[in-house]
Amino acid sequence: MFEVEQSYNEKIEISFPNNIVLYMKREDLLHEEVSGNKFRKLKYNVKEALVSGYTKLLTFGGAFSNHIAATAAVGKIFGIETIGIIRGEELVNGYKNNPTLLKAERDGMKLKFISRTDYRNKTSDLFLATLQNEIGEFYLVPEGGTNELALKGTEEILKPFDETFDYVCCAVGTGGTIAGIINSAKSHQEIIGFPALKGDFLYDEIKKYTTKDNWCLQLDYHFGGYAKYNDELLRFIVEFEQTTNIKLDPIYTGKLVYGIFDLIRKGQFKANSKILAIHTGGLQGWNNLIKLKNV
Repeated sequence: MFEVEQSYNEKIEISFPNNIVLYMKREDLLHEEVSGNKFRKLKYNVKEALVSGYTKLLTFGGAFSNHIAATAAVGKIFGIETIGIIRGEELVNGYKNNPTLLKAERDGMKLKFISRTDYRNKTSDLFLATLQNEIGEFYLVPEGGTNELALKGTEEILKPFDETFDYVCCAVGTGGTIAGIINSAKSHQEIIGFPALKGDFLYDEIKKYTTKDNWCLQLDYHFGGYAKYNDELLRFIVEFEQTTNIKLDPIYTGKLVYGIFDLIRKGQFKANSKILAIHTGGLQGWNNLIKLKNV
């Protein structure tokens, strides 16, 4: 499965005034179920788990987590048991109506719902020891998939032929994807992240994984925070698909592309520049949201 990227290479091109050209790298096409940055983050973690003899992958996520969906799919593909620790014990009675969690369960993932208070302590030694006593030995993949092995994967997003771009833009969740891109980018390139969450705390998270300084975050395109959106964003996503035949999601990639378009309109990119936007996948999220064709 993880060798599919050898034959993967597709970009789209959109031209703007001042000879600015936006390209989109279609990481969402890497795999039907495990696409984009989840493919990259899980690649070396799964290899490490299998080589080390683990039979269980355990990870964390919320009700609409792309990471939960991808981990469950990977477990099904490789025949390894997966356990998802889900934030919100109240979901236990209604998760059958949640396409993300239902699909994860159908792919073989065992779901364990815990309170939001317990979830905040999920990285503590005591909490992990309790899980181990209950479940047995497992390979731990952090929430969102970000760790050193994930960085090894996300550092492979940029290829040698991407050196011609002046700017590289991506959506930001936990910071692992942009950190990998920053690490592999060339010194002349500016890396711009568009966080899906409100606040500037991600600066510190990203700095844990990179020492470079050729990057910045655009904090004005979160639309209210994680999984928040409005009619303006939804209309933009629909119009973008109608124009390019490329689907975006309202949690990550929709905000990314909307932000890029807005910054181009405001003159924030230099003339004659080439911009590369990374499509990080995550389209399963549409199953949990409204049908956009009626917007």
